[in-house]
Amino acid sequence: MRLQNKSGLIISILIPLAVGALSSLLSGNTSLYSTINKPVLSPPSFIFPIVWTILYILMGISAYIIYTSKDENAPKALKTYALQLFFNFGWSILFFGFSQYLLAFLWLLVLIILIVIMIKQFYEISPIAAYLQIPYLLWCLFAAYLNFSIYMKN
Repeated sequence: MRLQNKSGLIISILIPLAVGALSSLLSGNTSLYSTINKPVLSPPSFIFPIVWTILYILMGISAYIIYTSKDENAPKALKTYALQLFFNFGWSILFFGFSQYLLAFLWLLVLIILIVIMIKQFYEISPIAAYLQIPYLLWCLFAAYLNFSIYMKN
């Protein structure tokens, strides 16, 4: 891999990592998770940063594959990627920062729809790029279960 390609890959990975870190920073009260009533399948809080770091890295690699493709649909797919990243950014702020559990759940449903659209668009360009997004979709579906359960219990 040429140096230019390596720096592009690194930047592609750093973008979602930075979005996640900034969202977490702006969310503020992430310790709230330990004090609220949670459903039975709730993982311990230390799991979340590990999983999100892995997911953000996979997202960045996937976006890089699309970005470096010569496909004419890549710009449209990357716009969907950016839009879902925006919704990803906003969820933590709604949930942790403002404790708006129902609004966060609805926001998360829009995010899930955007992820499905993005996966479809990525698949048409590069199946591997789409497959790298599947863990993200599954985690967000699990997050929707957690979010809705927390809304109902609190």
